[in-house]
Amino acid sequence: MSTEPTQPAQAVQAAPAAADPVEADERVHVTIVLPCYNEQDHVIDEVERICKVMDNSGKPYELLAVDDRSTDDTLARLREAAPRFPRMRVIAFQHNSGSGTVRRIGSQQARGDIVVWTDADMSYPNERIPELVEILDSDPSVDQVVGARTSEEGTHKMLRVPAKWFIRKTAERLTNSKIPDLNSGLRAFRREVSLPYLRLLPPGFSCVTTITIAFLSNQHPVRYVPIDYAKRAGKSKFHFTKDAYRYILQVLRMVMYFNPLKVLMPLALWLLGIAVGKGVFDMIVHFGYFANNTVMLFITGLIIASMALLADLIVRSRGDT
Repeated sequence: MSTEPTQPAQAVQAAPAAADPVEADERVHVTIVLPCYNEQDHVIDEVERICKVMDNSGKPYELLAVDDRSTDDTLARLREAAPRFPRMRVIAFQHNSGSGTVRRIGSQQARGDIVVWTDADMSYPNERIPELVEILDSDPSVDQVVGARTSEEGTHKMLRVPAKWFIRKTAERLTNSKIPDLNSGLRAFRREVSLPYLRLLPPGFSCVTTITIAFLSNQHPVRYVPIDYAKRAGKSKFHFTKDAYRYILQVLRMVMYFNPLKVLMPLALWLLGIAVGKGVFDMIVHFGYFANNTVMLFITGLIIASMALLADLIVRSRGDT
């Protein structure tokens, strides 16, 4: 199955910061990872909004503003504004690596117990970040809180809505979970729980789908909080055909990684059932003779069933689920 390649962490180098604005011995409870790519016109407004609400919340935090090799003045404006926001750490990638790589490396470098993902395009209600964090603080049984969007404001709306519905329903079927929003970019989760799954994150947008399915497939409780979703500022980086294709592949890949029986065994049983029915028909119409396609259906079903059992054995012996 073709999927997005996962880049090694060392392939993306972060430019060293002049000084860490948060003292090394100061406890950080929340780390907010903010991918920034060509957001020069509004990135400082977003940083200001996040820092203001987090300062008011009283929760110790750090903001990792990661510039993903922007071609505009995003990085310059972040560095210029850095003295105004002592809790912000600016990280500069040496080449464009994708929002998934930004979120993966940001989560790995996070000093907080709770990691928050959001976007810098003014579309998510980042003033509600403390609310998401408070749910995790007050309820130890919840490992991830996702802001479930109540409307679709993205580009290609007529195509995105049915495509996302189909992908979401596929994920619900394969994970046996109700998923109001599969690929929301606003979420908070426990860093310790996420560590085994960060290496699975693809470079692109489907990283948010991956972390959702990874948690659900391993029985980590996920809570959904309805949020408003505004029209994004600037130009969207989402490409409908390419990214929708990657989303569905990533759903199948993640479920195969954690529970291959869910994907392969239903197909195997269907083929075996059809083969048995066709065999009965052959015996009635042509007594003592099985058609070639009947034999092929039965053998194919057995092969896929064997692959499903072998894959499940590998998953259970892997020790990371």
